[in-house]
Amino acid sequence: MGKKVLIVGGVAGGASVAARVRRLDESAEIIMFEKGPHVSFSNCSLPYHLSGIVEDSEKLVLMSPDIFKSRYNIEARVQQEVIQINRDKKTITVKDLISDKTYEEGYDKLVLSPGASPIRPNLEGIDNSNVFTVRNVVDIENINSYIKQKGMKDIAVIGGGFIGVEVAENLKLANYNVTLVEFANQVMAPFDYDMAQILHKEMVDHGVELILDDGLAKISDGYITTNSGRKIDAQAVVLAIGVRPETNLAKEAGLEIGETGAIKVDSNYLTSDRDIYAVGDAIEVYHRLLQKQTRLALAGPAQKQARVAADHMHGIPTRNIGVIGSSSIHLFDLNAASTGLNARTAEQAGMMYDYVYLMPGDKVGLMPDSNPMHFKLVYEYPTGRILGAQAIGKGNVDKRIDVIATMITMNGTLEDLKDLELTYSPMLGTAKDVVNHAALVGLNLLKGRYKEVKVSQVRELVESNAFIIDAREQGEYNTGHFKNAVNIPLSEFRQRLDEIPKDQPVYIHCRSGQRSYNMVMALQNLGYENVYNISGSYLGVNLYEYFNDLVTGRERIVTEYNFK
Repeated sequence: MGKKVLIVGGVAGGASVAARVRRLDESAEIIMFEKGPHVSFSNCSLPYHLSGIVEDSEKLVLMSPDIFKSRYNIEARVQQEVIQINRDKKTITVKDLISDKTYEEGYDKLVLSPGASPIRPNLEGIDNSNVFTVRNVVDIENINSYIKQKGMKDIAVIGGGFIGVEVAENLKLANYNVTLVEFANQVMAPFDYDMAQILHKEMVDHGVELILDDGLAKISDGYITTNSGRKIDAQAVVLAIGVRPETNLAKEAGLEIGETGAIKVDSNYLTSDRDIYAVGDAIEVYHRLLQKQTRLALAGPAQKQARVAADHMHGIPTRNIGVIGSSSIHLFDLNAASTGLNARTAEQAGMMYDYVYLMPGDKVGLMPDSNPMHFKLVYEYPTGRILGAQAIGKGNVDKRIDVIATMITMNGTLEDLKDLELTYSPMLGTAKDVVNHAALVGLNLLKGRYKEVKVSQVRELVESNAFIIDAREQGEYNTGHFKNAVNIPLSEFRQRLDEIPKDQPVYIHCRSGQRSYNMVMALQNLGYENVYNISGSYLGVNLYEYFNDLVTGRERIVTEYNFK
């Protein structure tokens, strides 16, 4: 007779444990308990029901209890809430939410995968009937039916993380008036502030009212009020300000809680009880780059944890390499992805680092639908070890970030990335791929072959009347330029050296940084010692400046924006 395995929680982590245990042991008795009405649903796809991309909410449910039983001989008990773990007896106490009766179930091995619950701050109006959170299929059905039945148009989304941004996007696609309120100065924390400006522009360009550096203060009838006193029309409010790991069961059972407030587990995802495992959003995990415990609410890592736990209970050796945090998102016409550390996190960790920001084409320029890809590569100084990357564009950003995630996992450096042989087709990429290009630029900086300034430094240069050369052709210059820039095209500068001073710093830009880089290198070879390339160049600086210009009304540093 096989062992009896009970699993608390039937979504990504829990369902994956159940499936893996069954593959390893046909004789095991496997029971999953889920307090909601569904098991094995696609929680990452929930927001897409609001726009109709996922038209039928039933399609969000990947597998029913009947299918679990018939295909895998796994018993999935829904609307059954596990309310207590009785470690001394190796049983759990379960409440049947339909009959309101309780019963006990014994186990040989117990797996906790309760997930994390949306945070609801203690604010006036937070318990109103028009305030929603997004955790499961029922939640998203409730939001959808409420806003449709009431015939409303104004909806406020609180929080600019993955769920908040995706909910805002899908509500806007459904033609609602959407306001997103974020307490921080940017949306999407995995991205650095400079990269987030691209996402900010994308959201406002598609009609989302974006309010940053402000938080929710109270919810009233028909509107919300922010901390700054701003009133925003909202007949419905969606809270997406973060999640809190579900640890009540573990705490009450006396299981050890980690420094992050989540369940502490070892390398095999065992808790402090040798017969109880925990996986998913409720646990803390080891961040291999920061070398400390963290929380990571992502489905991919949860499924890997589930496999390790199931293997361990069957005596199969595994390894735990920690996490780096890789994620992606689709936002209107853009794709965005990130992995590892961003520059802000590296700085907060006290690491020595630098980064490259460039925007080569995502495919050969003469091909249809070729677009710039904004790519930021963070590396350790002076070793060149790759720490992280962010990519935003209309093309395959996830492919490039997956390459970087692989390099990080293999402890790769800029030298490794430079030499990486990748596929090439004019319709799919370039012969020197974006990631190879980034490595080459990073090595040039690391070795001191040239100097650059970042997009965040350009406003100060313009306002202080620094000597800035626009290396684009005159026609490009005429469509918009930095207010104090001197137009000396790359095609003319060798005949105009007398216009370029040697007794002060010279800052050079073009559209994306390639022509200006070539001018910088040529000038260095001609004896100029104080020349800098402007990272990101005109397109990058326009994107960095635009949103803040829009919301603050400050004086622009460009004559005209140019995003082409």
